[in-house]
Amino acid sequence: MALHESLLASCKAFHLYIVAFDDDSFSFLSRSNLKHVTVISMAEFEDEALLSVKPQRTQAEYCWTSTSSLILYCINTYKLPSCTYVDADMFFYQDPIVLIEEAGDKSVIITEHRYSKEYDVSKTHGIYCVQFMYFRSDERGMQVLNWWRDRCIEWCYNRQEDGKFGDQKYLDDWTTRFEGVHVLKHPGAGVAPWNIQQFNIQRQDGVLTITNLFTKESSALIFYHFHGLKFYTDNIVSYTGTLYDITDEQKALIYQPYVLRLVTLAAQLRNAGIKFNVDGARSPSPTRRQTFIDFLKEKSIVALKGNLNSLTLKSFNFTRHYHFEKTPILK
Repeated sequence: MALHESLLASCKAFHLYIVAFDDDSFSFLSRSNLKHVTVISMAEFEDEALLSVKPQRTQAEYCWTSTSSLILYCINTYKLPSCTYVDADMFFYQDPIVLIEEAGDKSVIITEHRYSKEYDVSKTHGIYCVQFMYFRSDERGMQVLNWWRDRCIEWCYNRQEDGKFGDQKYLDDWTTRFEGVHVLKHPGAGVAPWNIQQFNIQRQDGVLTITNLFTKESSALIFYHFHGLKFYTDNIVSYTGTLYDITDEQKALIYQPYVLRLVTLAAQLRNAGIKFNVDGARSPSPTRRQTFIDFLKEKSIVALKGNLNSLTLKSFNFTRHYHFEKTPILK
């Protein structure tokens, strides 16, 4: 719902197609009458190919498996000239039409992770991130989309195997395998916990602006990907995983307003009589000691994957990796 609100505020024209992965969500969203939204049930969306692999995939793996199928379903069912996939944990600050316009006559848009060097796991997890992906329903776009869908049905798991990982390692060679694929260049698109270390962020005349620390290039922030944000039952929120270095200024300008919006939406839903778990909280927050242990484990995993940049002395400043805070309590 926060994603939808951000599109309403920033986008001149859009229509959001939402697949509700459970009955409670479908029931609620269907009666919410959200502007420019079509809600799709699993019964409508799932086909024989998806259902045949569903028992072998975890919930997360099945979500990844379904991404390409969702885009294909929307294009075919609603006769769309194009379709853009966006992750639900993203928030738009400016109209993304500039990203579509950047691609010109290309048929597909993909976005790089743009990892900060200490977090670069592109060799194992993929160069590109399945977060903002655009497909035209022309011959070139559909060739790519159908190929991707077939590969995800064949194999889509949360592990590295034969050069594959989930749904996103398949994207690595698209610029050479297919024609008409554009890699997004706009620096304000795809900012996320794994690359925010490369930027200074400030608000200028009400607009969030990012400045690259190395090139000194500045641009408006188009969208931010709130990967790893998690609520706990003791009114604590973790902005992201302990692996990532995030400054207090970045938390104040990006994370805290977003969390406040989520908490406000959750309070509104509860006051409206919604009984299901609206914020996803399932357990109390871990102790600081446990968090530090997790921090060391995460850094070790990245190092074992071949990135020794994660082991610099500077990167062990735990205070810059501890992202737990009390949530505002709204009634």
